[in-house]
Amino acid sequence: MRISVPLVNGLLPDKYGKYSAASDMVDGKPLRSFPIKIEDAPSATKSFALIFIDYDAVPVGGFMWIHWLAANIPANTTEIPENNSQELKIPMVQGKNSTAGPLVGNRNPVSNQHYNGPQPPDKTHDYELKFYALDSKLDIDDGFWLNELRRKIAGHILDEQRVIIPSRK
Repeated sequence: MRISVPLVNGLLPDKYGKYSAASDMVDGKPLRSFPIKIEDAPSATKSFALIFIDYDAVPVGGFMWIHWLAANIPANTTEIPENNSQELKIPMVQGKNSTAGPLVGNRNPVSNQHYNGPQPPDKTHDYELKFYALDSKLDIDDGFWLNELRRKIAGHILDEQRVIIPSRK
């Protein structure tokens, strides 16, 4: 399986992060998700899942930052379109990002259970997108946490791809 995300000069385009248009922000958080192209998934794939995380957040805040969790993406998907996190042209179940945790306390499901774009405060950060082809659809509901997703995909991963997506300060 191969996945790809369009970059501009090696970086995530500004419209998917801290330099988003005001119309793509909620409570100061960029919510327009980037497109993902999917190729050559295993023939036994029943669904896809994704995890989008910033490990460069550890020196800044003391922990990695979860930006987007999604599961039960249909197996016949070849591209997740731009802004799918909000518009759901391709159906998916979405989990909570780090803004939903008690340290930030975001209670708005529009922004805490969808894509939360990069806003690196100190330097360009390398964000990790992990994409999974799974042998089943998961028994999981909107608003799940990362640990729940990790447990649910265990033993069901047919293929896993990792892409590093830099986003500028």
